[in-house]
Formats: sequence, structure tokens, C-alpha cells
Amino acid sequence: MKLINIILLILTLLISSTLSQTVSAADGEGNIDHGGGGMGNSSQENYWTGDDGVRVTVIRVSDRKTVTVPIDFSNAKPSNIAHFGKVCKLTYTTGRLLTPSTSTYECKKPDKAMPKIVRTESRNPDIKAIKEYFCSEYMITTISNLTGFNYKTLTSGDYKILLEPIAYMTFKGINMAMTATEAALYDQRLSGELRKRMVSLSNKNLPLAMFLEVPDLGYPAWSGSTTTPASDEDIISSLGLGIVKFKETEPPQVSNNSYTYRVNTEVITSVTVSGGRSDPDNPVTVQFNIGDTVYTVGNVYYPEGESQLAWVRWKTPSKPQTMTINVSVSNNGRTDTGIITAKIVDLSGKDPPNPAADDRNHSYSAPSIPSYEQKTSASWGVWNPQWHQNLVWQSDMNWYSDNNGGGYWEDDGEWKDKGWWDFSCDSYRASLSALMSITPDKKVPTALGKKMKSGYGVNQMTEANVSTNQSSAVTEAQTAVTYFPEFLYKTYLRLLEQTNSGYRSTFEFPENRFSTYDRRTHFTPVWMPDGSYTPYTYLFDCWTPNGMLSVNLTDSVSINGSLWDDWGAIPVTT
Repeated sequence: MKLINIILLILTLLISSTLSQTVSAADGEGNIDHGGGGMGNSSQENYWTGDDGVRVTVIRVSDRKTVTVPIDFSNAKPSNIAHFGKVCKLTYTTGRLLTPSTSTYECKKPDKAMPKIVRTESRNPDIKAIKEYFCSEYMITTISNLTGFNYKTLTSGDYKILLEPIAYMTFKGINMAMTATEAALYDQRLSGELRKRMVSLSNKNLPLAMFLEVPDLGYPAWSGSTTTPASDEDIISSLGLGIVKFKETEPPQVSNNSYTYRVNTEVITSVTVSGGRSDPDNPVTVQFNIGDTVYTVGNVYYPEGESQLAWVRWKTPSKPQTMTINVSVSNNGRTDTGIITAKIVDLSGKDPPNPAADDRNHSYSAPSIPSYEQKTSASWGVWNPQWHQNLVWQSDMNWYSDNNGGGYWEDDGEWKDKGWWDFSCDSYRASLSALMSITPDKKVPTALGKKMKSGYGVNQMTEANVSTNQSSAVTEAQTAVTYFPEFLYKTYLRLLEQTNSGYRSTFEFPENRFSTYDRRTHFTPVWMPDGSYTPYTYLFDCWTPNGMLSVNLTDSVSINGSLWDDWGAIPVTT
């Protein structure tokens, strides 16, 4: 019979029943402390040479579940070792039964030697060195590589590393590997036999090698003796563990913004959400309270250290006003609020006055053409989480008797997915382009191409083109206003009428109430000097999650003479 089978048979005879323990929940930061003392006497069958190690398990903070198979690290190379499988303290204290493993014991020898963990009569481990070692980039990277657990995800703040000291001992002539929790459970099964033979190791130096300074992961801080043996119950509930914790996950945060909108306009209102991490297991939800309507945007995702735009599409009211939009963001009971101020304005009612034939402006000098803020393209991204499958065998060893004094162990475990969320970013964009054309009105009798006399009307055609790969998040261009040189591009304007809607839209002057033929025209002043006549148009209200797109436009006709030249009349001067 192979040595491992002999060891398992002996362990089977020693372990006649199993134990289940639970602990209460608590919150706190990661921490490690230690104690211990002299080892006392040993025998040829029960002794410890001083070889130790550490069991490492990655724990998800939100539900305190293991997400990796525990890994044992040791500077030694133990062989022919009996053990209880790779099971962490959290698993035992949530119901897992102590069970001998049929597999060959494995541990990893790190490239950089670990500091000593468990105290002996001749050495007193340095707790500072232990903390620095297991919090180092080297060790975190090693754990990430060995478990296949993404480094950035591991250090995001949503996970912690559970450490458990291990002792490699000989008990009743059998070489064994045990964590402090396993030793305590084992001792209970043996009615105190392990404590009786190896109390200084099993109930003092091993469990006191690591304990918590403050509560964490449901385990209390240890406030008992650090120099005398602890009971099995205290070990199971409070000792033999340390925790490496990364930066605390921040609560979600939402930005405060302000907008100026036009009446009766479809707009996109967005906020930036950041802080912590949001994935399908812990999603962020954003609510916009606009007027009497609450808009809810769910499943807003982003990785640690990043942010995400969240937006709603809505139509502004028909009357000018200032609106306060309350925004709230929530994630697992953590909330933040923000305020958006939306000023709704009406650009109508600023039409130029009726021109008169005897208007004069001898002091006129051509003004500089204005240029409002222009933004012709925008881009944004949407974080897309994908599940990274990580199948872990969850062992469940059971003894099946053959009713003849023998039997066999069988692993009735199952594969469980202990994966995590990875992120990719889907990129979106929008762009706005436009053309503006000013031409003499068709009723101008002496126009030639773009040449005309002053006093007549001009027509305008503005064509807008919006391009995007996320149409649900982008509006068409909805507003165009034209300013004129005779008013120094101030005071008066014409709010153009959208004559074709959609991403390929057109805008023209509205019908002029002073036009005899109800033409879509603007009359140039009869006093306009010869030269270029250049209206300026601002095309805007193309909304995206990343702001409004807009463009400056100009075009000209050439003035040469006045309408009086066509009428053959000499105007009366004043």
C-alpha cells in the first residue's frame, strides 16, 4: 500500500466525526499581528522542526466568498505529507467539514524567500517584515499569476487576501500540514489528543502567528493572551489569520453640471459617475428627477479608477424657465447626489424691424464677423463588463463504508465558477458638418448669380449633416440663428425654421411678415455700401452625452448699387 494511502487510513481512524462553526459579521481594515512563546518538549513521534508556510486565498469583499483555490507557500519542500486539502478558514467557518485529502500535497516555493512566520524558542518572527512581504508588489503579482486572477481586479479594493499560517509537523509519526484552524478542528475530533501532545505548537505558536488588530471579514480582533495556549474554540473563531487589504472601494460620485437649453428642444443631459467600481454584481443606478418625471438609468458600469457618463434624452418645456434637476446615484446602499441647473431660453421674438426706403446709416463700418464656441465632433465610451470564468473544484470528501470494517473515500465535490468581471470599452462618436448658402431672392429683378443691389431680399439655405454610431444618444441639429452685419451681428436675429428634419436637416428663413409675397427672405438695408454682405449663422443643439455640437457658418452676396437704381428714382435726402 502506498505511503499516502497508509496516512489516509490512519487519519480516517483518527477522525471519527466532523465539525461546523460559524462567526458573526463585522467590518474593518486589513491587518496582521502575532504572538507566541517557547515550544516545550517533543518526542520522536510528535515534534516540529520549525518548517512553516502560509495559505493564501483571495476573498470577494461584497459577499465574503472565496474566488480562488487556496495556495500554500513555503520556503521548505515538504514531501509525503498528509493534509486536509486546500481549504481556507472562511470555508471552514461557514460549514465546511474537516476531511483528509486524497491528493498529493503541493506548495509553492517563492522566488523571494518568505520571512519566518511561526515563532520558536530560537526565533521571533518580524511582524513588520511579514506585512511588507505579503503586501509587496512582488507577492501580489505572484498570487495574481498563480491564481490567474487579474492583477488590476485583485487590487481594485473589491477583494482581500486571507493569510493563514501553516506548520509542517510530525504527529504520531505522520508528517502533516495544518493551518491553525485545521489543527483546532483536528484536536476537537481527537478529543484533545493533539493539544495534549503538541500544545505549544497547535494551540499557541501556530494560531498566535497571525491574528487581527481590528475586526475584518467577520472575524474579531484578538484581545486575549499572546503568550499562553488558546482554546480550540478561540482559535477557530479568532486566531490563525491575517488579511491583506487594498485601497478601500470608494462610494459612487456624481458630477454637478449646468446647461443652457432652448424651449421645445430634444436634449441629452449627462453626468459623470465615478468612485469605486461598478459591475453586474454591484451595479450603479442613476436617477434624474426632471420636472415631474423620474428617469432611471440602470447598469452603469465602470472598472476601478475609471468613470462613466450616464445620460437621459428628454424634451425641454415650451416656456422659458430655470429648472433644477436632482440627480442621485446608488450602489449597494451607498449613494451620492448632484444638482444640474438647466436654464431654458426662448430665442424667438428677436426678428429685425421692418426696413424702410429712407433708412440711412452714414457712420456704418463693416463689423468683425463673430465666432461662437464651436464643437463639431464628440466621442465617449461605454464600459462593457465580460465575465472571466474561473472554474474551481469544490471538494467534498465523504467516507463510504463497505459494512465489513473497510470502506473508501470519495470526492463528491463539484466545479464552481469563481470568476470575476473584466472590462472593455465600446467607443462611440458623433460629428456635425454644415453648409450655408446666401442667395438673392428670386423676386430680385436685377440679380445676377450672387450679385444684387441693396434694398432687396436674400434667401438662406443651411444644410446640416449629423453622423454617429450611437443614434439613441445623439439628437439631430435643431437650432440655427442668423445675425446680420447691419445690426453689427447683435440685438436682432432670425431664428431659422427647420424645413427638413433628421440627421440630414435643412434650415431656412421663416416667412417674412413684411414680404408682399410671404417670401422666406431677409431684406438688406437700402443704405448698405457696395461690397460683400455677409450674414453669420450659428447652427447648434445637436446633443450628445459629451456635450453639444455646434458650427459657425457664413456666406455672402455682393452688393453693387441700390434698388433706387432699378426704379430710376432719386431718394429724398435728409
